[in-house]
Amino acid sequence: MSEPRTEIFREFGFEAAHRLPNVPEGHKCARLHGHSFRVGVHVQGAVGAETGWVMDFADIAEAYRPVHDALDHRYLNEIPGLENPTSEILARWIWDRLAPTLPGLHAVTVRETCTSGCVYRGVGNDG
Repeated sequence: MSEPRTEIFREFGFEAAHRLPNVPEGHKCARLHGHSFRVGVHVQGAVGAETGWVMDFADIAEAYRPVHDALDHRYLNEIPGLENPTSEILARWIWDRLAPTLPGLHAVTVRETCTSGCVYRGVGNDG
């Protein structure tokens, strides 16, 4: 029988501009525009007997800091790997940068608006 796992998350925000170069002609997202992106970083694991937590939320923030610095107030299309910065591609891009340093990474969520977003559960730490 496997050990019970608990999922925790921390949310972050960043401001950025982008355009989607591969959408059909006339699509509004082909034009340069910006979003107040919201990112959720989800970690899964066992609750420590002594600490009473899966991980310190500050550890998630520390792992996310370089990602934030790379994305905040940037033109996403100019960042290597984000030439077509859809929510789906952005979520995977973030995952790829967090997975090596964030044990138990379970999911990355990206919201472009209050009602639209993406959940990415990649392979690596937890898959």
